[in-house]
Amino acid sequence: MKYYIEKTIGTSFDEAVVKVTENLKKEGFGILSEINVHEVLKNRLDVDLSKYKILGACHPPSAYKALQAQNKIGTMLPCNVIVRALEDHQTEVAAVDPIASFMAVEDPGIATIAGEIKEKLNRVISSL
Repeated sequence: MKYYIEKTIGTSFDEAVVKVTENLKKEGFGILSEINVHEVLKNRLDVDLSKYKILGACHPPSAYKALQAQNKIGTMLPCNVIVRALEDHQTEVAAVDPIASFMAVEDPGIATIAGEIKEKLNRVISSL
């Protein structure tokens, strides 16, 4: 099973971050964390990596339902979305597939929530 949902778009990295953030908000997600992977690796390892950002996206109503069903599900939250610069003014956007991510949790309620979140993330990615 593929563990992510992806799309390559013809925009700059910075434009893609803005579009992804806007699209996530339209689907009810907030950004809990933002990690500039390329900066971290440059600062800590002195290596060069193309621009790469991890957005920790959270859909509060779904997170609340999931936490009520499984109090340790927070170990698997938030849903990560990456934005990665490619060559030729192209940017890759990928989001975790929550169904694949939560397969280890044997709870039908969690599976339902994961399916709902996957639909939202699919809309976010496909609308870019």
